[in-house]
Amino acid sequence: MNLNVIKDQIKNNLNKKVLVSVFGLRNRVDRFEGTLYKAYPNIFTVLIRGEEKSFTYRDVITGEVKLKYL
Repeated sequence: MNLNVIKDQIKNNLNKKVLVSVFGLRNRVDRFEGTLYKAYPNIFTVLIRGEEKSFTYRDVITGEVKLKYL
């Protein structure tokens, strides 16, 4: 995927529910349900239970973070 495509998808889905899967060390997967909150030039944030968590677009391209739009 292209970086601009990822940014456009996220910007077009701001304030919508998403399921975020974060793939970490030792095959650990953390899943969060939240709302796409803000998009910046290098990162985007997801509001999860009142707390902002930030992710980079690179994380999505490399597969470390996956987004599922609900």
